[in-house]
Parts: sequence; C-alpha cells; structure tokens
Amino acid sequence: MATSDFWQRVSDSVSSPQDWQGAAVHRNVRAPQGRAKVYMALDVITILLSVVAATIYRKHTGALIGARQLWHGTLVHGRPMGILLGLVCFFAVSLLVVSRRLNLYVPARLNNALHEQRLSVQACLTSGLLLTGTLYLVHAEDISRTIVLVTVALTTALLSLRRLFSRLFLYHGYKQGVGTRNVLIVGTGPEAQALRHHLESLHHLGYTFKGFIELPGATPCVAATPGNVVGSLDSLFQQVRKQFVDEVFFTAPYDRSLIQNALLQARVHGVDLRIVPEMYDGLTWNNPVEYIGQFPTIPLHRSDVPEVQLVLKRVLDTVLSAITLVLLSPLMLVVAIAVKMDSAGPVFYLSERIGKKGRAFRCIKFRTMVEDADKQRAKVMHLNERDGVLFKISDDPRITHLGRFLRKYSLDELPQFFNVLRGDMSIVGPRPPMGSEVREYKLSHLRRLDVTPGITGLWQVQARQDPSFDSYISLDVTYIENWSIWLDIHIILRTIGVVFEGTGT
Repeated sequence: MATSDFWQRVSDSVSSPQDWQGAAVHRNVRAPQGRAKVYMALDVITILLSVVAATIYRKHTGALIGARQLWHGTLVHGRPMGILLGLVCFFAVSLLVVSRRLNLYVPARLNNALHEQRLSVQACLTSGLLLTGTLYLVHAEDISRTIVLVTVALTTALLSLRRLFSRLFLYHGYKQGVGTRNVLIVGTGPEAQALRHHLESLHHLGYTFKGFIELPGATPCVAATPGNVVGSLDSLFQQVRKQFVDEVFFTAPYDRSLIQNALLQARVHGVDLRIVPEMYDGLTWNNPVEYIGQFPTIPLHRSDVPEVQLVLKRVLDTVLSAITLVLLSPLMLVVAIAVKMDSAGPVFYLSERIGKKGRAFRCIKFRTMVEDADKQRAKVMHLNERDGVLFKISDDPRITHLGRFLRKYSLDELPQFFNVLRGDMSIVGPRPPMGSEVREYKLSHLRRLDVTPGITGLWQVQARQDPSFDSYISLDVTYIENWSIWLDIHIILRTIGVVFEGTGT
C-alpha cells in the first residue's frame, strides 16, 4: 500500500528521544475551555427542549405542527418567526452569561452539590426575570405567560437534574479510580499537612495524594513521615512523571525565581500548578481564587486538555466498538469454537496490562498459544527478535497452528473491543504494555502512559515489523503530541488495509 503525503508527514515528524522534552516548550498552553463549551451546549439544548415542551403543553399541539406554525408565523398570532426565535435566543444567551458569571462551568470539584444546585436555580430565575422584562419592554402581551413560566420552570428543573446526575456519575467514577487527579504537595509544613488532610477527607473532590516535595532549607514537619516525602524540589518534575501527576500545589513561600522556573516546567510537562494565596507577590496578579473544598488556592497554570475532542473520541470508541461486536459476533463465535477445538486450554487469553496513568487492567484476546505459554517464556527468551524491552518472535514455537492464522489477520484482537466498551482501552492509541516492560522503562518512556492505550495505533500501521524500541516509543509520542480525531480516523482507515494485507505475526 502506497504511503500518502499525510503518512509521510507523520513519519517525518518522528523525533529522536532527545527531542521529545523540548518539543512541548513551543506549544501555546491555554486554560481549558472544552468542558465549558460542552456544558454550554447542553444548556442550550435543555432550553430548546423546555420551550418545545411548554408550547405543546399550552397549545395542545404536536411538535411537528408547532414547528410548522412557528415557521409560518401562526404559532402566536401577529408575531413573526424571527421575533419568537430572537426571544428564545435572548433567554439562552442570558442564561449562559449568568451561569458563567456564577462559575457554573468550572470543574465540578470546585463546587459542592448543594451550592451548585442553588446557583443553577439562581441563574435560571435571573434569566427568566430578564426575559419577562424584555417581553414587557417590547409590548408582547399576546405571548402566553404560561409558556414563559413553564419554560423557565422546566429549564430550572432539567438543568438541576442534569447537573445532579452528572455529579453522581462523576462521583461513581471517582470511586472506580476514573477521572481522579494525582496531586503532589510542595512543602511539609502545617499548610501542606492541612491541605493533604482536606484532599483525602473530601472524596468528592476526586484528588489522589501522591506525596510531599521537601523544600531545601525548610524545617520538616513532624507529621510528614519519611514515606510521604517522595523527593526534593530538584526532583519535582521527575516525580511528576513517575507518579503521573496532574496538579502540583505549592503551600510554602519560597524564592520567586524558583516558582517562576516551576511554572515554566509545568507548562512543558502539561501539569496544573496552584499556590496558596498571599505567598508570591506579583505572580498571582489577576489570578482568581478557586476553592478546593474549603481550601483557597490560586491557579498559576492549567494544562491544555482538548476535552471536547476527548468526549468525541470516547463516543467514537463506544459506537464503533458496539457496531463491530454486533456485526462480527458470528465470526467471533466461529473463532471461539475453532480455538477450543484446535488445542487444549481456554478460548480467551487474559493478560494484565498497564493502561493510562499506570492503572492495571485485564486485556482480553483469543488464545493463540499453548496453554502454558507464559511459563515457557523464559525458555524462548534467547529467540527474541526485538531490541530494548520489547519481546517478539516471528516463529514462536508456542503459537498454535490456528493461532498463526489469527495473528496474521489480527483476529485474535477482536475481543479487545470489550475492553474499549469498558473504558480500559481506546480503538486508537499506544499498545498497552505488560508490567514487566514498564518496570524497564526510562523516565521519558512513561510519556506513552499519559493516554488510554489502543487496539491499533501509529506504530501498528507505520512500523509494525520494525524491531527498534526507540522507533516504537517515538511513534507513540508523536501520536500523543499530534493527536486529533482526524488522526484517529486516518489510523483506523489505514488499519483496515493493514489487516487485509495480513502483516500480523
């Protein structure tokens, strides 16, 4: 298969390991707006649904008939469609502006549930008052006040319920370790201890404490046990990489230049950085105070997370996986029967793999080797054809006759779509490594564990037969640094061709 210009550009973009760390310095890092855009879009949809429901209730008409009457200007006698739509848009814009002013679009961990519900009701009622005032000013006495009141009431109820269920779903994920944020605290004094206790006692915040960073010259706090201090300020960002840290909190005053250097490094590593207020004069000008529970902090930097695209990626994973499993279920049944008949042992092979942020999960595949293949691995290590920590033998004696055919056309990986539905894997991403491989990783290699592993990826379609471990890592990092939904789609389309070529081993 010929390589397109797109794939040539991807190949040319692969850098050496020494270049990986500096590549991120030139990226424009902004505060994430993806979550706010998603919530704002959901609010607008809620308003439209409320307007439709209120109109059906008041006019005793169907949605299609009501839409036709609205289009022809007969829904409200004498009121053109443009004016009615303008009023709906005014209400929507008012609600979005008021909600934003009340900080309803900040991450859920920055508000508690009761406070969020109160602000939701306040935003809806304020916007409703603005709408009724506008109706009075434009002399729209012919527009039913019942429709207006029902619209405002429904919008209030639906927005409150949506935020409540979203929060409950988020809390459930926190209990499962999904969506939590790993935290390092710089300092070992009373403020650091108080912050740690606060983060650990309020589980709904979704934070996981990973350790203290000791400041040079500072008197250690007695309460900070040696096991809790994971490093010094010089090794801060090494610990960030090792612990898959999302946020760093500074809780003790220190030299301004060191804090500025930490801020630069946070931008490079894509890590959020917060400090306790009134500690670094000048650094926090124009920065808002955000409460983590009851603990005030000032964010100096937020990593640039493309949250809208990540939501789309998850939707794409779920839809494509479900469709694939339904369409290929007859084939999977045939493969399962063939595996059972071909050799002794279970149909599926369950292997513990390392996923995003070092979380272990059970990866499922059709069994392609003899039943005790893992026990025989030490005997065939001398046949390994890959360098570094990779292990691959093209003519592995442990592979069954049917297993060679399944691997050739990647049929053994079909059950991994169940892993995708569970959220352990994505369709596109770096391959999930084994724990033994990760233990041999260098610090820079852990970069590939920042994202959800995938069934296919850039390495599988570009250099599947390349034995170089550096190429393997470099392609994964290239994918992470250049990721987009369109890149995933390109890789999926390219994978289909690679599968039919039968290049698997």
